[in-house]
Amino acid sequence: MTVRLIFLILKEVPRQGRNLLKSLILKKRSVVGPMEQTILFLAPLGAIAALLFTRYLVAQIQRYDEGPTEVVEIAKAVREGARAYLRRQYKAVAIFFAIMFVILIILSQVGLLGTYVPYAFLTGGFFSALAGYVGMTIATRSSSRTAMAAKDSLNQGLRVAFSSGAVMGLTVVGLGLLHISLWYYLLNAIYASVPQAERIGIITSTLVTSGMGASFMALFARVGGGIFTKAADVGADLVGKVEAGIPEDDPRNPAVIADNVGDNVGDVAGMGADLYESYIGAIVATASLAVGAGLGLSGVALPFGLAAIGVFAAIIGTFFIKTEENASQAALLAALRRGVMVAAVIIVVGSLALTLGLLPDSVMVNGKTLPINAWGIYLSILAGLGAGIVIGLITEYYTSSMYSPTKSISAAGETGPATVIISGLSVGMMSTLYPVLVVSATILLSFFLSGGTAHFTLGLFGIGLAAVGMLSTLGITLATDAYGPVADNAGGIAEMAHLGEEVRRRTDALDALGNTTAATGKGFAIGSAALTALALLAAYSDQVQAIAAKAGITLKIDYSIMNPPVLIGLFIGAVLPYVFGSMTMKAVGRAAQSIVVEVRRQFREIAGLMEGKAKPDYANCVDICTKSALGEMVAPSLLAVVAPVVVGLILGVNAVQGLLAGATVSGFLLAVMMSNAGGAWDNAKKYVEEGNYGGKGSETHKATVVGDTVGDPFKDTSGPSLNILIKLLSMVSLVFAALVINFSLLG
Repeated sequence: MTVRLIFLILKEVPRQGRNLLKSLILKKRSVVGPMEQTILFLAPLGAIAALLFTRYLVAQIQRYDEGPTEVVEIAKAVREGARAYLRRQYKAVAIFFAIMFVILIILSQVGLLGTYVPYAFLTGGFFSALAGYVGMTIATRSSSRTAMAAKDSLNQGLRVAFSSGAVMGLTVVGLGLLHISLWYYLLNAIYASVPQAERIGIITSTLVTSGMGASFMALFARVGGGIFTKAADVGADLVGKVEAGIPEDDPRNPAVIADNVGDNVGDVAGMGADLYESYIGAIVATASLAVGAGLGLSGVALPFGLAAIGVFAAIIGTFFIKTEENASQAALLAALRRGVMVAAVIIVVGSLALTLGLLPDSVMVNGKTLPINAWGIYLSILAGLGAGIVIGLITEYYTSSMYSPTKSISAAGETGPATVIISGLSVGMMSTLYPVLVVSATILLSFFLSGGTAHFTLGLFGIGLAAVGMLSTLGITLATDAYGPVADNAGGIAEMAHLGEEVRRRTDALDALGNTTAATGKGFAIGSAALTALALLAAYSDQVQAIAAKAGITLKIDYSIMNPPVLIGLFIGAVLPYVFGSMTMKAVGRAAQSIVVEVRRQFREIAGLMEGKAKPDYANCVDICTKSALGEMVAPSLLAVVAPVVVGLILGVNAVQGLLAGATVSGFLLAVMMSNAGGAWDNAKKYVEEGNYGGKGSETHKATVVGDTVGDPFKDTSGPSLNILIKLLSMVSLVFAALVINFSLLG
């Protein structure tokens, strides 16, 4: 029944495409009518399709054998640890959400926010948390099945792990589209008597606030999960692999279960909440800019429709991912890339019909009729889509062991850990150049192609569409990312349950591929964050002027770099990512120290542990990581709330705009550097473990393990959290704009 429903929904795509082309041929694009409503309806339709297909994938995964009792018990321990952590995390975060809800209610009651803004904030956080929880639940049920499937063949292992990742990817896009669709139709009904132009403005401003709720949840999930997973990973590696000389994921290591739990709460639940936030943030920011550009319902419908097409494209792309036995890393990577490319081609075709059939020929702005270049806007979407692919390839080059940057780090290990650290930092710093050039070119192209020279806000709308275009393949791009932790856990289970060298070899191959795709996914997320943050920055400028005009307040808007408040804001914004990175790195270090002490204690005090005659106390390490993560995640997360509000209340809206610009540029560069350096260090270690430069147990291996230990918080805690930070700063600024305008000391 589920499969039949899925294919009935998929049949709707060509029909809608024909309707769009018919609209284009009949030249009815200047009339706002049923076409916009049809496109908007595609969003909840796409959401239902995504969620139904995840149900189908879950059923497919559950058909695989979970393995013998020993495997089941290990998987159960990981699953229970992950659930226990998330329950405690959500309880802690709920307190913060309750406080913020009260603050927003007060601001709403005094007229500084819309009536439904506080409730949108809560639902944004809820759906973000739900996306992460669903992905984590399926991941913990799939790792043991992946290990058992790898006993049969490499392709079977890949299929199970990727299907689990696809559940994560499609859950994120499905819940994201469902969430913003529910709010759109609810508010559209509530404000039915309000003129359409004003009604759309109310809807988009409320949707931005739901994005703020998602951002808060994502930041807590990423920071808390990142601290948990890296504290366990660092502690397990330093004591187990370096000091005790035992293999990775050895069951004698007391931190090994905590390490596997961390993969799920950080790299799956945290990443799911993170990209959920990116996804809806790009859509609602672009919809908000469409209102500012005078495009009305047509402009709002375009990012919604583009996201819906992306869902169907992702579903189709999943069927193209398969590989052969004994496939090389290049062949495995090509298998995953094939699905992404198929989805991209579908989006290229679908977005053409969507853009040309939906946008009007002209808009009226300030009494002037301005033409709309639909082809240029379509090319802006393609610019974003292409930028996402190119950034992925650049990230792959700097982090994969198939290429010279990572191999050079492995070679540096022959002279010790210090040169490994130096080499990794060098690679990470150099890797920032090309993503910056790609994002810059995308901004330039999308702005001018969409008509920014004649209509400035329309150019900003084009930049927002580029961000949506980049994220349009998220359903399958996230699947290739989320599959990595499942493969990693499968390798750990294979080692702990003694499933044999052949199984471990296959899971290691999948894990190494997962490191590359995870690094690629982080680069993709960071690139999209930069474009989304720029769109939000533009939306903030529009929002400030609209609020001031409505309140009858005259603002001195001057975003010149020579304006002292702007310059001060730039400096404060630029330093925030470094302060945030320092706080999260220190948090990982403190938590890891606790794990190191505990693992050493157990090796010392539990008789027969090193000989394999006694079992370690896995639960205590999980508990230590949980307490550390929950205690350490609060301060860095509050930074994003406090900074823009305090700067705004003291220095005014001009300084806030400077802060957002400084944080976007600085945060983007630092995030790319940290994520790529961490990924390169990790794969340099794995390259040595494959038998190069002395292989496992050699001095070179120990040196690269140290590098990987430094890189862990780089790539899995601080780096990926920064892309949430730069967007959350913008969203907080948007929501509290009225407060700043009315009560700023400098006006």
